[in-house]
Amino acid sequence: MRGRILQQWCMFLVLLLMADFAITTTLFEPFNVTYDHRSLIIAGHRRMLISAGIHYPRSTPQMWPDLIGKAKEGGVDVIETYTFWNGHEPVRGQYHFEGRYDLVKFVKLVGSSGLYLFLRIGPYVCAEWNFGGFPVWLRDIPGIEFRTDNEPFKEEMQRFVTKIVNLMREEMLFSWQGGPIILLQIENEYGDVENSYGKKGQNYINWAANMALGLGAGVPWVMCKQTDAPELIIDTCNGYYCDGFKPNSNKKPIFWTENWDGWYTTWGGRLPHRPVQDLAFAVARFFQRGGSLQNYYMYFGGTNFGRTAGGPFYITSYDYDAPIDEYGLLSQPKWGHLRDLHAAIRLCEPALVAVDSPHYIKLGPMQEAHVYHKRGNGRRSRLSDSGDENRCSAFLANIDQHNAASVHFQGHTYKLPPWSVSILPDCQNVAYNTAKVGAQTSIKELESDAPNVSNKSVSQKLLRHDGSSYVSERWMTVDEPLGIWSDHNFTVQGILEHLNVTKDSSDYLWYFIRIYVSGEDASFWKEDGVHPALSIDSMRDVVHIFVNGQLAGSGVGRWVEVTQPVKLLEGYNDVALLSQTVGLQNYGAFLEKDGGGFRGQIKLTGLKSGDMDLSNLSWTYQVGLKGEMQEIYTLDGNEKAAWVDLATDGIKSPLSWYKTYFDAPDGLDPVALDLSSMGKGQAWINGHHIGRYWTLSSPQDGCQKPCDYRGKYDSGKCTTNCGKPTQVRYHVPRSWLQETNNLLVVFEETGGNPVEISLTAHYTQLICAGISESHYPPLSRWVNHGSVDEQILINDTTPEMHLHCEDGHVINIVFASYGTPKGRCQEYSKGSCHAPKSSDVVSKLCQGRQTCSIRVSNAEFGVDPCRGVVKTLAVEAKCISSWVAGFSSV
Repeated sequence: MRGRILQQWCMFLVLLLMADFAITTTLFEPFNVTYDHRSLIIAGHRRMLISAGIHYPRSTPQMWPDLIGKAKEGGVDVIETYTFWNGHEPVRGQYHFEGRYDLVKFVKLVGSSGLYLFLRIGPYVCAEWNFGGFPVWLRDIPGIEFRTDNEPFKEEMQRFVTKIVNLMREEMLFSWQGGPIILLQIENEYGDVENSYGKKGQNYINWAANMALGLGAGVPWVMCKQTDAPELIIDTCNGYYCDGFKPNSNKKPIFWTENWDGWYTTWGGRLPHRPVQDLAFAVARFFQRGGSLQNYYMYFGGTNFGRTAGGPFYITSYDYDAPIDEYGLLSQPKWGHLRDLHAAIRLCEPALVAVDSPHYIKLGPMQEAHVYHKRGNGRRSRLSDSGDENRCSAFLANIDQHNAASVHFQGHTYKLPPWSVSILPDCQNVAYNTAKVGAQTSIKELESDAPNVSNKSVSQKLLRHDGSSYVSERWMTVDEPLGIWSDHNFTVQGILEHLNVTKDSSDYLWYFIRIYVSGEDASFWKEDGVHPALSIDSMRDVVHIFVNGQLAGSGVGRWVEVTQPVKLLEGYNDVALLSQTVGLQNYGAFLEKDGGGFRGQIKLTGLKSGDMDLSNLSWTYQVGLKGEMQEIYTLDGNEKAAWVDLATDGIKSPLSWYKTYFDAPDGLDPVALDLSSMGKGQAWINGHHIGRYWTLSSPQDGCQKPCDYRGKYDSGKCTTNCGKPTQVRYHVPRSWLQETNNLLVVFEETGGNPVEISLTAHYTQLICAGISESHYPPLSRWVNHGSVDEQILINDTTPEMHLHCEDGHVINIVFASYGTPKGRCQEYSKGSCHAPKSSDVVSKLCQGRQTCSIRVSNAEFGVDPCRGVVKTLAVEAKCISSWVAGFSSV
């Protein structure tokens, strides 16, 4: 077993070495990029481009080659990313371009894969990223106002943008140098806030455009959601739908810089999902109506490692319901259905680039066609490939969200499902319909009916009912001091703003005060049954209130009032407020004015003589936690703490550190840390900051099951996970693990049970697919004839089912029926019509393989089980370890 694992790791390292070699040896021949009103013009040719958003810091460099490869396999032409100012310049003038922030390596990997790169410098990025990408030191520059006609801000912004452009030029990464960068972005969604700044906003946007153009990058620049973008900057669309968007000049092409294929999530929120049928509909409509570049935000979302999540209150996972999930695995059917869409659009590209605009045909009250057809006239387009003058492609749309429609087009009848687009690469045969999904469904987490094991002893808990394993049976702990813990504190009169003190070096800031309670007040409370309370006018994001060393209560919210009853003793009482931020504001105007901590008055109410205003008294401040500053979560620093063995009867105390050691799970599957037994805090493995965790549950209601893809999407539609914690599993990159003796350190704020923390492999466990014999054939069957007029031909129209398990896993057939099967994934059953050899045929083609294909036809199954009826093939299979499969076959 260990030998096989070592062999897998060796293969993994070889792939990484090959990737490193590739990025130093293979990019592009130099080419120019310009644009006209129709599209980008790359090396003299118009292009229709599919772009995939992948933010390099939200994964590890070891993951990048696989992510880029899966994007390319999915039919993508371009990788898009922001740059992250606060990651690259955490201290003013000190730059960081290593590890997850190795932008140059990421761009070279994209180029070595043969893909282009769209670099959105910003430097404001939003992105649900801490402080919108701005470094917090920026707010301390005297006289600064962000994102307006303000000299201190413009000076800092220009310095960083120039740094990035010069770095890309020095590394030969622009297209005209043989690199992959074809497009740049300055600013980001400024149109949403521009009115807040008045005339200075317009002045700023003109300055930003001129500054960017003056850097001589040699490729086009864009501004998204900027209707007043200057002449030489392309204004672009962001949103769920952009098929009706028009730029502010007929000299500019139609670009969609953010197609929101999911949405972000907050602690205590439901999980959003965007149906792939609607997403595909939006993309097809965009190209149907004249669009030429579309970017998925996100194609891979990844993870907000450390304290990079914005907010407030954005969770550590940034999965975004993207085609590639947070761990780097394919999300099916989203990835597969979009791959087919991209292939269909690619077949249409010669026709799409050959004409300036489509021919519009109204097919019905809510049905329409857009035809791209340039008839041969002896002249070829200077900006499109030769031989395209006889190409014809069409898009047929039914925008009725309730009813299917039959339409007549060029002498043929076509059936269009509700809210769908059919793509006809040759203006005759349908290659793809957005509502008809042929890709498999992949399920990565299966519900278990096994009983809860929380009442078992520690030694019995090393295996959980869901197949994951408890991290360890031996834990150690150390308490975090309450209040002031070092000489590095200070005392001032009044309440200070949180960020002005911490500079975001930590989420945590202690506010400490000692209050004297007279005997008169103590008697008053006892005799009259009055209870004193601590009242805070306004607070964000979280405060834990401790009185005399005991947790009295907590407050959560964004600038909310907090009133907490407290138990005070006669004499002196210590009151310690642990204020914390949970991600800095990342969106909106005047970000430099948004802070944390407390606003208004802090009072003690319920006194006999009236309220006591504590706001103007002397407070002592302590930044951060002792364990945090000692770095007891690192391999070297953890020995600085006085760890003791954890007693099982003492595992509910707040503000506690826990540590243990564990071995990495076997294999190469992505790894998740299950923290469902904990409350709120942060976690580290081998010194790497996994991120914040918080076992906060979503509302019981508001989820839709099943979800109806039809009609316009918004983030409240098709949510899941009602009544459950928003996030319990946290991504642990494999590259952060060693084979044995991994250090796990957890800081728990409110009280939890570390003994029940578990590790689980994240992989596709179950796959399902259902395809009828009337489905479209694979897009790979469509081929160019090769003649002068390059007509598209398809000779074999037999549909095909494709099944796939992740690397290291093979297919184990659970159910197969060709005929009229009933039910859906995980609920399939045979119908009244069933080919007897269904299971045998499918098993022969698929059992024990990682990938297989089955032709959906009577010939494949040796019988027509019910004549005159359209048959469907339904298959359900488990993905099992290839090692287990090999062992069981011996």
